[in-house]
Amino acid sequence: MAKIFARLAALAGGIVLATAALTSAASAQAEFVLKLHHFLGPKAPAQTQMLEPWAQRIEKASGGRVHIEIYPSMSLGGTPPELIRQVRDGVVDMVWTLNGYSPGLFPRTEVFELPFVHTNDPVATNLAIAALFDQYLAEEHVGVKVLFSHVHAGQALQMVDKPVRTPDDLAGLTIRIPTRTGAWVVEALGANPVSMPVPDLPQALSRGVVDGALIPWEIIPSLQLQDLTKYQIELADRTRLGTSVFQVSMNLDRWNSLPADIQQVFLDNSGEAWLREVGEIWRNSDDLGIKVATDAGNEHLTLTPEESAAFAEKLEPVVDRWIDEVAGQGIDGRALVDAARAAVASGSN
Repeated sequence: MAKIFARLAALAGGIVLATAALTSAASAQAEFVLKLHHFLGPKAPAQTQMLEPWAQRIEKASGGRVHIEIYPSMSLGGTPPELIRQVRDGVVDMVWTLNGYSPGLFPRTEVFELPFVHTNDPVATNLAIAALFDQYLAEEHVGVKVLFSHVHAGQALQMVDKPVRTPDDLAGLTIRIPTRTGAWVVEALGANPVSMPVPDLPQALSRGVVDGALIPWEIIPSLQLQDLTKYQIELADRTRLGTSVFQVSMNLDRWNSLPADIQQVFLDNSGEAWLREVGEIWRNSDDLGIKVATDAGNEHLTLTPEESAAFAEKLEPVVDRWIDEVAGQGIDGRALVDAARAAVASGSN
């Protein structure tokens, strides 16, 4: 276990120097150099399969006028929950961040995190977020230009040593959660939620701080979770226990300072076609992650429809809890849930 943490620490320690060496030539020739900060490691699928290809497309489409420097592992300082403030304040130009790291800032967008709003199709949910963004979600994204929002394949259970087939199997256990809606899911299932950023999870599992985690499969290889857990559990038909919403956003003043043709380059490469591709990237990354776990000898449990129905019965009140919660902020949560479910269904067709 110590070797795993040593490798992660060594990798993070060399990030800034490696990034500088690789990007200095391109930066010197670019008219607009933008720093993009995020919380996962440089080998995570989020960077290698999404952020890097997206940045390269922007750079190519701009004719080399734009260069995007990617800084993973919080290598520019701060903690993951501070990313949205960093980009709002102009400390960095852009971030890729998890909305749920900033509880209360994105209450409307939380609707897509709820169980059985997102089910098992990240493409459909990505398109649904985009479809509802201007009407419902834009007003809460203050100080930033959202270039695109997306979800991963969805939250599943990864357990250290206990298989889970019923809600009762979780009673009294401690489970890592990514967001406050994830906490509500875990509470509804009778377990105790503990919030922590993804990079802190391996240590929490190894030290017995948590008995498992609510987290997708895609993170397994980069955090070596196949060595820290024995069971990966999801509902029937790949249905998940909610999801997380992420955003790639630029400081609004920085965005407004860009000429119209450069802004259009970003927009052209962040629209529907890209959102579909991002959904497939995260689905494929999830499939790879579960393969790493099963190849290592872990057990992948897919619950039956009957077993899944018992979870659905426990979790529908989470939706009602969210509706009541956001009503205090003047948000018609029921209308938003209905709109989100309709948009997800439309995106699945």
